[in-house]
Amino acid sequence: MNTTHHPALTVVGSINLDITATASRLPLPGETIGGAVLRQQPGGKGANQAVAAARLAGRSRMVGAVGMDDAGRNLLDAMAAVGVDTTDVARVDAATGTALVLVDSQGENSIVVCPGANAEVSVAGVEFGEDEAVLCQLEVDMSVVLEAARAARGFFALNAAPAMPLPAELLERCDLVIVNETEYELIPELRDAALVAVTYGADGAAIYERGVRVAEAAGVVVLDVANTIGAGDAFCAALVLALRSGLDYSQALAVANAVGADAVRDASSQPALKELQHYVAAAAPTR
Repeated sequence: MNTTHHPALTVVGSINLDITATASRLPLPGETIGGAVLRQQPGGKGANQAVAAARLAGRSRMVGAVGMDDAGRNLLDAMAAVGVDTTDVARVDAATGTALVLVDSQGENSIVVCPGANAEVSVAGVEFGEDEAVLCQLEVDMSVVLEAARAARGFFALNAAPAMPLPAELLERCDLVIVNETEYELIPELRDAALVAVTYGADGAAIYERGVRVAEAAGVVVLDVANTIGAGDAFCAALVLALRSGLDYSQALAVANAVGADAVRDASSQPALKELQHYVAAAAPTR
């Protein structure tokens, strides 16, 4: 375990293999559709956020679990290759998490997630530094997220997706909660949270303090959308890193929006991104 120098962002969460079949349309119950195109790629909200952070900041750390299978090894290799410290990713006796994704010609999708090894994620024995930001999502068990919140000694952020009720203890520990507009509606307790960032797709993003809108940033128009799956995860990593680098709320949102826009242009759920400083410079207001 690397405890000497913690990276700027550590992600505790899910690691999946995404298996995607793209067909002309989604099948009806009991129906078989031929002529589809199959694609396998790394995914899982946790891994997506850790990879985005590594690409933006040079390195990050992942706390999660994969199986002893080939998929698990390949996912670890893919993360390590872009600068994610995978020391605290456990290899467990369960199948690596898998998402089965059906996509039609219009981009509409149906997804079935098989958590597998993600059900065995633990932060037991993992050390967190005081200057280290920790980011969680809700694709692992709530008990693990609470455990991470208690163990984190510095900045703690939660991407509250998929939407579900949040324990009061967890909300009180969050320095930042990130959700999309649908999740914000589905989790009413967020109105009382200290700091919540809400994304509105093409309409940009806003930050709320105790339910009061205190900052916003316009969306970035993207005409060549290739894949929206990893964009929210890239936004989450970018927003935490931008806020931690000292940017004010509006600037940080603008930077995260620019990163999210870059992400949707890439067909991968773990898109290629430039360094954070590139987006900071691009989002700086012109005098």
